[in-house]
Amino acid sequence: MTWTRRDFLYGVISATAVFPLAGRGLTSDVFLPPNPARRDDATLLDEVERTAFEYFWNEADPDTGLVRDRANANGGDNRTLASAAATGFGLTALCIGHQRNYRSSEEIKARIQASLQFLAEKAPDVHGFIYHFVDMKTGARSHSSEISPIDMAILLCGVLTCREYFDDPEIRRLSDAIYNRVDWNWALNKGKLFSMAWTPESGFSGHRWDSYCESMMLYLLAMGSPTHPIPAECWRSIRRPWMTYGNYRFISSPAPLFVHQFSHAWFDFRGKQDDYTNYFENSVLASQAHQQFCAELNRKFPCYSKKVWGITASDSRKGYVAWGGPPMQGPIDGTIVPAAAAGSLPFVYSDAIAVLKNLRSYYGDQIWKRYGFVDAFNPLTGWVSRDVLGIDVGITMLMAENARSQFVWNTFMRNPEVRIAMDRAGFHAFGEQPPLLASHAKAKAAV
Repeated sequence: MTWTRRDFLYGVISATAVFPLAGRGLTSDVFLPPNPARRDDATLLDEVERTAFEYFWNEADPDTGLVRDRANANGGDNRTLASAAATGFGLTALCIGHQRNYRSSEEIKARIQASLQFLAEKAPDVHGFIYHFVDMKTGARSHSSEISPIDMAILLCGVLTCREYFDDPEIRRLSDAIYNRVDWNWALNKGKLFSMAWTPESGFSGHRWDSYCESMMLYLLAMGSPTHPIPAECWRSIRRPWMTYGNYRFISSPAPLFVHQFSHAWFDFRGKQDDYTNYFENSVLASQAHQQFCAELNRKFPCYSKKVWGITASDSRKGYVAWGGPPMQGPIDGTIVPAAAAGSLPFVYSDAIAVLKNLRSYYGDQIWKRYGFVDAFNPLTGWVSRDVLGIDVGITMLMAENARSQFVWNTFMRNPEVRIAMDRAGFHAFGEQPPLLASHAKAKAAV
């Protein structure tokens, strides 16, 4: 599907009220037609979560529970490449589906138990770590895939969510086996910071998880381990550079927006602070800065605005790209990534839900498929990704649920190892912690 010049002129290609068409041979301001019928918050969020659940149900092997790294947005995919991270998101998605009755409770619990049994007793591992990319039917390493500590951490977040949600003796036994066997100190490779990767051919990567990013979950899971804990000194060794963009100042390395989202899908940092910052409020500021960053790209790429924004690592016409900002990263070309706004729902609820409504209303079935929003699309060129990515579907579903009910936070944070880790990292209460922040107040009515 491509969009015509007429579509562009009459607003199908933008959800802004008015924007200048600088540099495109068009000199007049263009106004949108009257808004099409819009879904309310509850309807849209439920559509988002139901379609995401279908991805994690249909695109997982029923025997191993391993989830495809990516799949055709309309289903019917026969690729067998699974990823540890997609599987971690998928295990959590199944808990959400169980809570919301998206499928029978017996079917979902049986799938989870089969998945955990495979991971605990059959999946190949190295010092307790599963390879990043594996065959979904066997769990065997795919080609030259690496051991990735961060992807293992995402998998474990899913495992521990299942353990706390079901409180079933067998699920607890299997979950404990998967978590407790991970030798975190091995992955430190004689340092204070985790190596980014290991392969049997080359050993450990020379790069380390040394700066603030999504790796908060990795360090906290390792610090809370009952069998192979790492010292709290590792948490303090992470660099936390300050970034200033306009009126926003927050901790961040130059990185796509997802680094401010992934750990927050499970760890509830609201009302808590360590010696460095309140990480939830830090992500609020990063999301607001990203919104402003996109709006300021409007003159070059008229599809971006304060009402349509979101650029994070995603598919592109030229393959997978780690792009975003601020500061500008990668060959930004007007591509919009729905998961960027969806992953920001708990941080800037009103602005993020408005983006999702605009995308759903104005672009419709061109970008909405069986599994919800496609991974990315470019309204200026007409390019639309044919796929959805497991990690992007995952962050979309989990953050939508946290915005609606805080279910993932409330479940995951019951893990005693998580509380121990946050104590060891020096977290303490930061002011009052109301049940919902102001950004969640509107979402509460959408449950």
